[in-house]
Amino acid sequence: MKESVKTILLFLGLILSLIFAPSCTKYDPIYSDVCITGDCESQFIVVYENQEILPNANGHYEVEWNGLEYFQIRGQLSHLNDDYCNADGIPFIETKYDSDYWVVFENLYFSTPMYSYLGWFNDQGLNNPISFGSYTYTMNDLINLHPPLNVVGYQIPQNLCIDCPYAPTLVGTYSKYNYNPTQNILLDDEMVGDTINIFIQTTFNTEGGPSMYDPNSTSPQEIIETQIKVIVI
Repeated sequence: MKESVKTILLFLGLILSLIFAPSCTKYDPIYSDVCITGDCESQFIVVYENQEILPNANGHYEVEWNGLEYFQIRGQLSHLNDDYCNADGIPFIETKYDSDYWVVFENLYFSTPMYSYLGWFNDQGLNNPISFGSYTYTMNDLINLHPPLNVVGYQIPQNLCIDCPYAPTLVGTYSKYNYNPTQNILLDDEMVGDTINIFIQTTFNTEGGPSMYDPNSTSPQEIIETQIKVIVI
């Protein structure tokens, strides 16, 4: 009798092991490609006065100053797979811009003509008064009021907490959740003859959302860094 019970228990144990064996198998998480084409790509062009500037033989872009006080960096990015977009199809993508060119405000001077209340006029209708001189206004030490301005459009706060976790987000300007980022770059006549290096970092799948087959795993991410050299002539 004892042998029969032992045989039955062994038989039941064998059946249970066969039933639950698949649940003990460990599968490695499988991720889909971040971008639809497999390899993520980013392309950028320089635009001034709504005209694309083609690179010269050295791969640099020459922007001829013509009065318009900015040029543009326009991008075209690879599309993400649906797994790395939200439910509305908005892609988890980000483009960050930075440069090595800063504008520092020191002193500002400007003059304005002065007129007498009962002064002279150069027409009989008394519409065009004649100035008796000019007055110069001076604004000194502007750097204490306005920190240096990076030409991509950001300033570093005077009391920046360098060790704070949010500090890196204050350096640079950002374009998020779109495949065609556009950034305006400051330009003026005093930059003629200077070289501006533009640094661009594109992050595909910024949110690090769940993978297709393992909700507890972090999905892959791709980062592409691009440098554009612009010479103002």
